[in-house]
Amino acid sequence: MAYRNVHPAGALPGAPAITGPASAAAPATVSQGPQLGDEVVVVVLADVSPAWRLWGWWRIMRGGQSFRGVPGLRFAKALGSGFDGGFGVRPSRSRQGVFAVFDSEAAADRFITQSPTLAAFRARSAELCVAKLRAWSSRGAWSGQPLHPSAPVPGAAAGGEPVAALTRASIHPRRALAFWRRALPAEAGLAHAPGCLLAVGLGEAPLMRQATFSVWESVAAMDAYARSGAHLEAIRASYREGYFSETMFARFVPLAVQGRWLGTVYGD
Repeated sequence: MAYRNVHPAGALPGAPAITGPASAAAPATVSQGPQLGDEVVVVVLADVSPAWRLWGWWRIMRGGQSFRGVPGLRFAKALGSGFDGGFGVRPSRSRQGVFAVFDSEAAADRFITQSPTLAAFRARSAELCVAKLRAWSSRGAWSGQPLHPSAPVPGAAAGGEPVAALTRASIHPRRALAFWRRALPAEAGLAHAPGCLLAVGLGEAPLMRQATFSVWESVAAMDAYARSGAHLEAIRASYREGYFSETMFARFVPLAVQGRWLGTVYGD
């Protein structure tokens, strides 16, 4: 199903239009149900309005319990964010996120268009952005749950199609100080890196369980940032010094990005 139930799929600033793939006609065989390779990820970014911040914090404290009973949901995390874009140790009072994995694109679309959870976020947020993604590369796990890539690897040319990335880690308590010394310089320029269309720091738990979500013009732009400067040194140090007890590094094809985040409108 094309991603047209929320809004007409549009373009990210400076990037080609992002649309969902139209489904092919169903084969004349008995359906075996959703397979692992069919999964679709939904990332929700919300800046909760002042009057509803206690509601927002309560959702983070409840974690995955907030998503019980959502049809087709395989895995979900309620996330907080850091101050002023999410990068750093100071928490934001209002910005938060959701990372959810669904067993099919149809289930993801139902969540986006019909879920009371998303309706509540829309009604209570000053800004809201929703990204629908399909993984094409993933390494590691989140709380023991891996992703199952199925999207074709996108072109790597500088003018190629947009891509998204998620990096997350559970940090060893004894390595937290060393990690943050490396991480802060590495993340400082992310939002302004050439080719970066969106970037936000998220966290499942303060200081110890961190994630970064970003959208890029192309694989080439994403790799140029990842393989240079403070970010490259932070990656090398993390392996050399054993900062993490669990990690996930995933790359995605964006099927749609829609909404507003940090004053920028996506998808219109």
